[in-house]
Amino acid sequence: MRGWAWYGALLALGAALYVVCRLFPADLPVWLPWEFSWPIFLATALSLGWFVRGLRRLPKSDHPPLWRSISFVLGVVSFWIVLQTRIDYYAQHMFFVHRAAHFVLHHFGAFFVALGMSGPVLWAGLPDFLKPLVRSRPVQGTLAVVQHPVMAPFLFVGLLYFWLIPQIHTRVMLDANLYELMNWTMAINGVMFWSLILDSRPKPPARLSHLGRAALILVIELPQMVLGAILSLSEHDIYPVYTICGRVLDMTALNDQHYGGLIIWLPGTLTSFAAMIVVLVTMRLNEEKAEHEAAA
Repeated sequence: MRGWAWYGALLALGAALYVVCRLFPADLPVWLPWEFSWPIFLATALSLGWFVRGLRRLPKSDHPPLWRSISFVLGVVSFWIVLQTRIDYYAQHMFFVHRAAHFVLHHFGAFFVALGMSGPVLWAGLPDFLKPLVRSRPVQGTLAVVQHPVMAPFLFVGLLYFWLIPQIHTRVMLDANLYELMNWTMAINGVMFWSLILDSRPKPPARLSHLGRAALILVIELPQMVLGAILSLSEHDIYPVYTICGRVLDMTALNDQHYGGLIIWLPGTLTSFAAMIVVLVTMRLNEEKAEHEAAA
């Protein structure tokens, strides 16, 4: 009964946020939604709630290290920040803010969610009636396709390019439903990709060997650098939709576009570099563990 009461309190909180965001949008602090979204609220609250519930259910010996728990919470909170605070407003009117927000969804936040490796904790906190759904063949089949060694880098880079095709990007920025779809696909794909890369386990049970993960990091790096270079060095405005919507900061269209290209180019490269370090460290730790087990 306590569990259902918790869900009731969660819905009440969401309803309260919805009302105040509709009635008093200009009076809210910056960390509250400027445009409330039920799907984002539920995804954030349920993820954190099931995580805490899982920690309470699991014995201390099965808890992840504290730094992994912090990584997971940091990643989830970063999603909330770029999707539900006033940053999202600026992202709809400034290209470079939009690229910064997508860097969080596709790289930074997704990277830390994956680094948290909190699957067992979330599974322990998940309601029993949802577990058969997660185990179902359609869900597991979809995960197998999304994290296939060929499909994973294709989707990771392909979605980045697809949503930045000028004609498509213009349509998306003028359609609220497509805008939300774009954000969801970038966040989910980022978590799926970095979960494949940052899995600390050897193969099996991990889907990829450490050398395979290092290869995928190299595969995604060059296309991102090329896209970032094109946008940051271009001499004409590729995305006039931001001029149509009205830029909220005093910045020329080309400067806005150049800064956005640099965000794709430089922070994206640094994320791949960090991922390579994690892969090499986990490979060495697994080798040492295997050596100790063989000696024993």
